[in-house]
Amino acid sequence: MIDLSTTYMGLKLKNPVIASASPLSKSLDNLKKLEDAGAAAIVNYSLFEEEITHEIYELDHYLTAGTESFAESLTYFPKPLQYDIDPDDYLEHIYKAKKAVDIPIIASLNAHSEGGWVTYAKHIQQAGADALELNIYFLATDPQISGQDVENIYLEVLKSVKSNVVIPVAVKISPFFSSMANMAKRLDEAGADALVLFNRFYQPDIDLSNLAVVPNVLLSTPQAMRLPLRWVAILYGQIKANLAATGGIHGPEDVIKMLMAGSDVTMLCSALLQNGIPQLKKILEGARQWMEEHEYVSVSQMQGSMSQKSCADPKAFERANYMKALQSFK
Repeated sequence: MIDLSTTYMGLKLKNPVIASASPLSKSLDNLKKLEDAGAAAIVNYSLFEEEITHEIYELDHYLTAGTESFAESLTYFPKPLQYDIDPDDYLEHIYKAKKAVDIPIIASLNAHSEGGWVTYAKHIQQAGADALELNIYFLATDPQISGQDVENIYLEVLKSVKSNVVIPVAVKISPFFSSMANMAKRLDEAGADALVLFNRFYQPDIDLSNLAVVPNVLLSTPQAMRLPLRWVAILYGQIKANLAATGGIHGPEDVIKMLMAGSDVTMLCSALLQNGIPQLKKILEGARQWMEEHEYVSVSQMQGSMSQKSCADPKAFERANYMKALQSFK
């Protein structure tokens, strides 16, 4: 009997495959289909910082409009950031999702700065989310902002959210740090319950017909998994936080490789958007079959077996691999 169970941020999961944040999670019907297909947990679609701050500013506008003529009326209302905003569609969706499925629901906040909006994390917790994933997306375009400044933004966002909730918090980060290992260690020390490797910065395109900068989403390919695979393998055993691998996971072999590198869970997005929700079941069945054929009885048995600290040639994850790759190409 193959034991696919694993633990992620203290959550006991039936297997290591999680449906990552995507438009699929906007439908309660899709959530049920994902559960039926075998998803161990679901990361809800992201709530963006801009959506929260817009709501706060809009509330402030309506509370204070005209009060310059009647200053005493200002005292009738609490300050906007302290106002108990009614649950919006996102919070309602979290609440309904928890009622619709029996697997953990992980909320997602897409952020780029520290601010009063992090108190919204409390509302997400109250709505019933089992955990929260911080999808930090900060692009430093100002030449005056140093790498240290960028790192501090990530750390302060994490600390602010952690101070507002008791549910576990994962941080989904990009790989663009000058010292990825050190940044992972600092996030770990700041209280991250898990690190999700990696966030993809979607790049804009130029529409030549209309001379406009436009969004352009390109789904991942299997080759994209090489980057998270490498860093999962390097970080395994060096930090306490759980490791989640995402990006380029399209088949059962990809799941196996990520687990052997040291991930606690793997996350699917592009594979489901391209091939449909049933692809999740196929990936799980394929992973189980591979384990049976190679006489693995559990996820814990294989986890980390090919990490940098465990493999026969640790340098394969470093510069030596770069040299070998170039020399082997024909």
